[in-house]
Amino acid sequence: MDYYAINSLRETHAGWALVRAQNAPLAVHFFMAAFTGPNRRNIGRQQLIDILEDVLFGVRQSFGEGKFPRPASEYLDDWADPERAWLRKYYVPGEDEPHYDLTAAAEDVVRWVENLRGREFVATQSRLTSIFAVLKTLVQQSETDPEVRLAELQRQRDGVDAEMQRLREGNIKVMSAPEALDHFQQLTTLAKDLLSDFREVEQNFRRLDRQVREQIATWDGSQGELLDSIFANQQDIGSSLQGRTFQGFWDYLMSPQLRTELRDLLQRATQIEALSRMDNLHALANLHQDWLPAVEQTQATVRQLSQQMRRLLDDKVFLENKRIMQLIRSVESTALTTRAQPPSGIFMEIDAPSVDVALPFERPLYEPGSRVRVMDDVVIADDADVDAGALFSQFYVDKEHLKSHIDAVLEDADQATLADITAAYPLSQGLAELVAYYQLAAESEWANINPEATQQLSWSLPDGSIREATIDQIIFVRPA
Repeated sequence: MDYYAINSLRETHAGWALVRAQNAPLAVHFFMAAFTGPNRRNIGRQQLIDILEDVLFGVRQSFGEGKFPRPASEYLDDWADPERAWLRKYYVPGEDEPHYDLTAAAEDVVRWVENLRGREFVATQSRLTSIFAVLKTLVQQSETDPEVRLAELQRQRDGVDAEMQRLREGNIKVMSAPEALDHFQQLTTLAKDLLSDFREVEQNFRRLDRQVREQIATWDGSQGELLDSIFANQQDIGSSLQGRTFQGFWDYLMSPQLRTELRDLLQRATQIEALSRMDNLHALANLHQDWLPAVEQTQATVRQLSQQMRRLLDDKVFLENKRIMQLIRSVESTALTTRAQPPSGIFMEIDAPSVDVALPFERPLYEPGSRVRVMDDVVIADDADVDAGALFSQFYVDKEHLKSHIDAVLEDADQATLADITAAYPLSQGLAELVAYYQLAAESEWANINPEATQQLSWSLPDGSIREATIDQIIFVRPA
């Protein structure tokens, strides 16, 4: 980012405006008390006013009644104003009371303020372990060479076997208290970051949908083109990086087996003796229960956006149908007006008074042609000498026989070129046999034709002469 981009963020970004605001300490304190502290979302207006009143009461007790004199409802309306965009105000279907949620920009500021306080213990070992684990997964799962992946799996299996042997011998290595504290802090940090990411995910989905609705509102083309464009945008939302990663997380979290495994691991983690004195240990067991409402709300947002798009399309279809009916009534009214005094001469030309419709089942079925019977066949004999040797000089190349040659050579080798096969079984039918080998290689999934390398093959004719051919290198591999 350059100076101009940073300056633009300073002027327009909601998070930067929150940091610069006069009442920023009050707003951030309230956001922590209402949203990020208890990990709550979708709070009704009255409940949120009560929480803000408690915050204001505590501040006014310390600094006097003149500190932040406005009522709590005015502060809420100010912070939810589009110019601020620190809170998102919306209505839940079926309820008249507005609800509020923290925006992604405001939550980033809250996390930043929390980090300014400093940390007594900074996790380093667990972060390095996480980096190694992610890097190994990235490299290993992207490897295309099967031999390399098999070697890595063999190394992992050897490590597991060695660890099992140490356990059988009674050599049990337990994580120390600092290491357990390090991993616990890393776990809680990642869990909080994941929860905060869902607000930004929802914001990205709403931004994509807002672009589609703006396109619908300003569309001046045909209905078919509009539907095509909308379906393409909906596909873009689902196939975007944001959509694919969120769907992958949802599928992972909805797996019964994975949920059971996660619940068991969290329960066992709370029983670790080195973590028994941690204050927020009880929140670790309910970690997955905080994820489910957040993910469900994001899914509900996507469903709500689809319903809104459906209503927009229905409204546009209704308006178009209304316009069509107005045009039809206008034509009928004009026709009734000119019925008494029709215009003279030709005033309108059309290609045809009706549309020719040809249904598929109106076509006649196939009827075979009648056979022509030839009467009085006459066979005329010709006494000319004709060489009939060409009729008996034809030969057939047996591909199954050639396959047996290939299999016989591959019994002693993992792979062989066509030159190796013809060296063991010379070409007896010349160029026709060579073409048959080439066809077998093209049709087989266990053969490779390399156009960048060539090989020369030769064969003998009945008169003793030698013929040679230069072809692409053909390699046959023993089937797995």
